[in-house]
Amino acid sequence: MIIKYSKHAEKQMVDRGFSDNEVEEGIKRGEKTRQNGKIISTYKYYRIVYKKVGEIYYVITIMYRW
Repeated sequence: MIIKYSKHAEKQMVDRGFSDNEVEEGIKRGEKTRQNGKIISTYKYYRIVYKKVGEIYYVITIMYRW
């Protein structure tokens, strides 16, 4: 699985303490919804907003659910 991060997503991961493994798990196992051409994956206690282009996942941001 190829995952690339926006600068914003990288900053949010550091600030909020998320790991690359959590992002991958959230993308694979989360409940998906679509909004404005983006995919929102909700898993456990967090959400990941990303786009998929071919086989590459471009993570835009990651946030807590609450």
